[in-house]
Amino acid sequence: MENQQKSTSKITLHYGIILGVVSILLSVILYALGMHYDQDWKQATFGFLIMATVIYLAIKKYKDFNDGYLTIGEAIKTGIGVAVVGSIISVVYSLIFMNFIEPDFIANVMEKAEVQMIEQNPNLTDDQVEQGLAFVEKLTSPLVISAISIMGGLFYGLIISLIIGLVLKKNKEEQY
Repeated sequence: MENQQKSTSKITLHYGIILGVVSILLSVILYALGMHYDQDWKQATFGFLIMATVIYLAIKKYKDFNDGYLTIGEAIKTGIGVAVVGSIISVVYSLIFMNFIEPDFIANVMEKAEVQMIEQNPNLTDDQVEQGLAFVEKLTSPLVISAISIMGGLFYGLIISLIIGLVLKKNKEEQY
């Protein structure tokens, strides 16, 4: 059992690192293309598909290691572990990016948010714009961005691994 636990940790760590590195590569590509401020549904969907693929591969590897058997709990544990490791790696990169690669990132996000607010609601008063920007500023602090990234990773990791677990589940009692 202890050997199985070590292998589960290795699988989780290995695929979590893969998820983190692929997430960083995606961020670097978006940065190189000048698209790192344009977070739209296409980028979010692509990131979600990357996460789902890596979690699937990790759960499949765990199932293969476990002689073809997999419970939903094991799938969730593996998937969430991969998502947490990947999210932590991604957060570390984001902090490095915001502090060293592009230190004006938050200021640029704030500027873009102000322009969008005024374009979408031209009747806003200066006071309302300031209140909106104060809210955006709270959401763009490194601590909040880090917390949201990790919590999002946990949430999506749970959903993805639950679905994959339901599809790949095979208990030891279910022998064909």
